[in-house]
This record gives sequence, C-alpha cells and structure tokens, in this order.
Amino acid sequence: MTTASAPRILDGFDWEGKIYSDGWRAGDAESIPVSDKSTGERLGTLGIASANDVARAAASAARAQVAWAATPRDERAAILARAKDLLAEHRDEFAWWLVRESGSTIPKASFEIDVTLAKFDQIISELRTGAFEEVLADDGGYRSVAQRVPLGVVGVIGPFNFPLYLCLRAVLPALAFGNAVVLKPDQQTAVASGILTAEIFAEAGLPKGVLHVLPGDAEPGAALAVDPNVAMIAFTGSSAVGKLIGSAAGGNLKRVSLELGGNSPFVVLEDADIEAAARCGAWGSFLHQGQICMASSRHLVHESIADAYAAGSRHTRSGSSLATLRPATCTFAGPRARNRSTLANGNGAYQRSDGER
Repeated sequence: MTTASAPRILDGFDWEGKIYSDGWRAGDAESIPVSDKSTGERLGTLGIASANDVARAAASAARAQVAWAATPRDERAAILARAKDLLAEHRDEFAWWLVRESGSTIPKASFEIDVTLAKFDQIISELRTGAFEEVLADDGGYRSVAQRVPLGVVGVIGPFNFPLYLCLRAVLPALAFGNAVVLKPDQQTAVASGILTAEIFAEAGLPKGVLHVLPGDAEPGAALAVDPNVAMIAFTGSSAVGKLIGSAAGGNLKRVSLELGGNSPFVVLEDADIEAAARCGAWGSFLHQGQICMASSRHLVHESIADAYAAGSRHTRSGSSLATLRPATCTFAGPRARNRSTLANGNGAYQRSDGER
C-alpha cells in the first residue's frame, strides 16, 4: 500500500478546490480542507458545490443524457469496463484515501474496493445480457410490448462510512442503463468516492456532461432533491435526513431510493458459546469504529450469562484481534456513541467499561 506519498492518480490534474461538472472548475461555495481523520494532517483542498452549481450540473446532465441513452449498450459496457480496470489498477491509491478520509483500516478499505469491483462486473454483465424489451400477452389482434427506458438524470447522495461502494452502487446502474448522474458525495470522504471516481470515468471515455461530482453538505443535497431536471434521487444516510429528502423528492414526483440508518439487535441466548458470542458481538459493534448502518447497536443477552458475556466482551475488545479497530480521533461515530451512552445511563443503564475515546 502507498504510505509515503500522495496517490499517483491525482498527480496528473489540478483537482484541489474544484468540482467536476463539464470538466474541473471551482465551485461557488467556499472550499474546505481535506484531512487525515486519524492524525488531522491536511491532505488537500476540496471544492464545494452550491445550489447554483447543482442547477447548472443538472441542466447539463439533462442535455448530455439524450446522446448517452442513444449510445449502444456494448459501447456503454466498454466504458464501464475500462473504468473498472482503472479502479483495479489504482486500488492502492483508492485504499490510501479510504483509510485517511474515513478512518478506515486497510482490510476494510480493501474489502470495499473488492465489492465495488464486483458491482462493476454485475452491472456490466446485466448491461450486455439483460432483456430490455418484453412482448406481453394480448388479444384482439394487438401486439403489446413493454420496454425499459432510462429515467433521465439520477441524483446520487452518498454517505461517509462506505463512501466508494455506496456511491458507485447507485452510480453504476444509472450510467449503465442510459441515465446521466449528478453525484453528491459526502464532503468528509469526497476524494475517494467522488474526485477519484470522476477521474477514472473521464479517463475511461465517459462523455462530458454525463457524470457530475459535486461535493458538499446540506445545500447541494437539498437542491438536488427538488431540481426539476432530476428524475430520481438515490440516498444512503441517516433516517432524519432521509425523511427530508423523501418528502422533498416526493413532493416533486421524483422516484426515490432510500437506505437509512439501522438499529440492529445482537441477541445472545443462554445456551450460546460465550467466548464466540463475545467476539462476534465485538466485531459487529466495533468494525469500522461502528460507522456502519448494520452495526450491532444493542446486545440483548440472557440474564443468566450477562456477566460472563460482558467480561468476555471487555477481554475481546482489548485483545489483539481488535487492535486495528481503535477509533480514529475525528470520526462521526465518537460523539454519537458518547451521546447514546449518556442517554442510556440516564435511563437506568450502568456502565461496565470505561467508555472513553
């Protein structure tokens, strides 16, 4: 893995302080620093999009989408295949940024890249082999045909925790099947999920205007949800923000895909192998510092083994198997976990471990 120098994929162009919208240009909003979440080291400067940037990008995407939808499927598949090859070629650089932007461990970053590559393979295969027209049963001498057609422009709003995969999981099928995309990656992890993504697609030959990358926080996301040129919103993030996006998009009759925060119980019954359960429970709670919607947020343990399970969890957490999962100093999970701990203690819970960051 690259550790001593910045990723090579960024060396060939001036990305700092810029958004990707018909090429690299400055965004209307003020730029922000990109930092290493574990050390606070400044890694670069990120361009931030405004609502006006979103409006311009969505209009450009709507114009570019017409020709992109008319591009033969094999040509679209070839461009996606080249982008996949570039991701594989530069996986060390992608991992470098995933580790530093999101507080990820190296194994987690590698896993995220692997599942993203697999998603490329799946979408490319569906594009090349899938049926997009179906002859329907009819009577009376009529011929009825159902045909799948692109929506137009798809807005994708990505999260900070698994930024590369959870952005491209929506971007890839949208592009593959003839849509243009306006991607708003979370500004905390926008290089790995947005800046690098824009560059591999540009190098792969994706026509200008088909993909726009507009990092930012609430303002560009809200603008994307109501823009008249955007036919669908795909959002992954918190339930609170998902409600706002769903309401705004629904009010404008957009299609919406929402994957929101989880609240996952980990149940341990009285006949469980306590050591194995404690290890699995610790893994479920502390993988990627708990910054996962499927993280084990509650442990429901039979009272007859509760003390033994708590003791096993404390031992597992401090053991070598979790040495790489120490929380980074600048992640979102820390304050949220502290708030939940305070709430639990105020409602009758008692703390079995020190609970310090």
